Amino acid sequence: MTNYAKKQLWKFLFWLGPFFVVAGLTSRLVTEQWSAIALAFVITGIVICGLWVVLQSLQSKWWARRSTQAGTNALVATLAVFVILGLINFLGTRYHQRLDLTETQLFTLAPQSRELVRSLPQPVKVWVFDANQNPQDRELLENYQRQNSKFKFEYVNPQARPGLADKFGIKNYGEVYLEFGDKRQLVQTVDENERLTEVRLTSRLQQITSLTKVKVYFLQGHGEHQLTAGKGAISQAIQGLGDKNFATSPLNLTDNAKVPDDATVVVVAGPKRSLFDGEVTALQDYLNRGGNLLLMIDPNTDTKLESLLQEWGVRLDNRLAIDISGESLKLGPAALLVTEYGQHPITKDFGNSISFYPVARPLEIAPVAGVESTPLLRTKPYPSSWAESDQQSEKLEFNDGKDLKGPLTLGAALKKKLTTQTSPTPQTSPTPTPLPSPTTQTTASPSPTPTPLPSPTTQTSVSPSPTASPTASPTPQTSVSPSPTASPTASPTPQTSASPSPTASPASPPAPTPTATESRLVVLGNSNFATDGLFAQQLNGDVFLNSVTWLSQQDQQTLSIRPKETKNRRINLSTTQANLLTLSSLLVLPLMGLVTAAIIWWRRR
Repeated sequence: MTNYAKKQLWKFLFWLGPFFVVAGLTSRLVTEQWSAIALAFVITGIVICGLWVVLQSLQSKWWARRSTQAGTNALVATLAVFVILGLINFLGTRYHQRLDLTETQLFTLAPQSRELVRSLPQPVKVWVFDANQNPQDRELLENYQRQNSKFKFEYVNPQARPGLADKFGIKNYGEVYLEFGDKRQLVQTVDENERLTEVRLTSRLQQITSLTKVKVYFLQGHGEHQLTAGKGAISQAIQGLGDKNFATSPLNLTDNAKVPDDATVVVVAGPKRSLFDGEVTALQDYLNRGGNLLLMIDPNTDTKLESLLQEWGVRLDNRLAIDISGESLKLGPAALLVTEYGQHPITKDFGNSISFYPVARPLEIAPVAGVESTPLLRTKPYPSSWAESDQQSEKLEFNDGKDLKGPLTLGAALKKKLTTQTSPTPQTSPTPTPLPSPTTQTTASPSPTPTPLPSPTTQTSVSPSPTASPTASPTPQTSVSPSPTASPTASPTPQTSASPSPTASPASPPAPTPTATESRLVVLGNSNFATDGLFAQQLNGDVFLNSVTWLSQQDQQTLSIRPKETKNRRINLSTTQANLLTLSSLLVLPLMGLVTAAIIWWRRR
C-alpha cells in the first residue's frame, strides 16, 4: 500500500471520530439521559480524533504549517465564541432579569402578587383544562413561576386525560383550577373573550392559602349603603372583599348594643341619620378593646360620632371640599380628583394615579398622645381646591375668613396602642370565710373560729404571739376581726402577719401581665366612591379594599391589585385628514425623495 493510500485511509478513519461524537450527543438529547452506548460513542470519537492529531504531528511537521496555525486560531476563536455564548445563556438563566417598557407595566406582576407567591408555605399548582395554550395566559403563569419554584402550572386536554378532568369536575373547556394540598378551587373559565387575569389569580391564590377568614361587619339602620345590588349599593365592594377571603355580614346595634367578638373590622358606610348614644358607645368600646373601624362619612351628615373621633384627634369639617382642577374634564367643582397620597401601606403603590370622590368633606387631624395618624388623601393646593362654607350659593368662590385653603385632607389612617390586662384582678368583699382555693393564707388571731374548706391543702401563717404550725388538715384555722380586709394579691408563699385583720386571697391565677394590642381607625370624608359604578373607576376600589385589608391587621393579607389595561393610543382621523395623510404618503414623500436624489446627482456631476 502506497503512502498516499495510507494517508487516504487515515483521513477516512478520522471522520469516524466526529461521527461517533455527534451520534453520542444525539442519543443523549433524544433519551434525555446518558446511556452506556451514548458515552461509548462520545469517548470513541474523542479517542479517534486525538489519535489522528498525534499521528499527523509525528508523520509530518503539521503543527509548523501556516494552514494548521490558521485553522487552529479559527478553531480556538470559534470555541471561544461558543463558550462566551454559553456563559451568557447560563448567567441569563440563573440570574433572570426582565425589562418591562410598557407604560402600565402590563407584563410585570404587581408587588402584592410577587410577595404572596414568594411566601408560599407549600407548593401550589395551577391546572388549565384546555386543548390550546394561549400565549398571553402562559406568559402570566410563567411570570408567577419565576417568583417561586413552588408555583407550578400544567395545561391538560380534558379529552386526553378524562380521569383527571373527572377528578376536578370539569364541565367546560377553559376552566382553571388551583390545587393547594388537598384543597382545590376554581379560578375562572377562560375563552377567546376573557383571558386569565392577575387580579383573579392572586385573589384565589390568597384565598386558598389563607387559614382563616376575616369577618367584616357593615353597620346598618341609619340609611347606609345597602349590601346587595341596587341603587347606591356597595355590592361590588362586597364582592371585592369576598374575592380577598373576607366574610361580610350586616350589623344592627339596636338589637344588641355590642359589636360581636368575632368582628375584625366594622365598616360604617355613608349613614344618613344619627347614631344612638348606645351605638356610639358600643363602637367606642369596640375600639377600646382592640377593634378596627372604617368610617366613610358624607358631607351634611350629623352622625353623633364626634365624641368617638375626638378621642383620636379627628374632626369632621362641615364645609364642602371644592376642586376646580377637573373642569377641563367636564367635572363639577364638587367632584374631587385626588393624585396625592400619604406614605402609608394603604396608598404606598398609588404613585400619582387618580381616585375620584364626588361630594366630600375635609378632615382636621389634631395630635393626640398615643395616636399615630397619617393623611391618606389630599387635594391640590389653593387656588385649585378649598373648603367652601356657603354651599347654597350658585357661584362658588373662596371667601377669606370663612373658607379653608387647600390642600385638604379627605382621608386619614390612625392607630393606637392599647394596654389591657389579660387577667383582671378580682375584688373581694370583706368576709370572715376565705374563698375555696388550692392555696389559702390564714392568720392566727386571739379568737380563732374554725371553718371547713373544701381544699385539701391549706397553708397557715402565724403571728408572733400565738404559735401555730402549718397543717394539711381539711379544717384550717382562720381569724375573724371586726374590720376584715380582703387582699386581691395572690402569693404562692405563706405570709406572716401580726395584724388581727385576716388576709384572704381570691381564687385567681398569678398577677396579671399587661398585653399591648393595637386599635386602628380609617376615616374618609366620602362614601359614594365605593358605590357600584364608581367602585371600579380608577383607584376607588383600591382605596376601599386596601383600607379594609390594613384594618384587618392580617400581615399575610396582600393589598389590592389594580387591573392593568393598555391605554387607547389610537388617533381618530376625519375624512379630510385621512385623505391628506394618504396623499402625503403616496405622493409627497416619494416626490421629496426623488427631488433630493436629483439634486445630489446634479451636484456630483
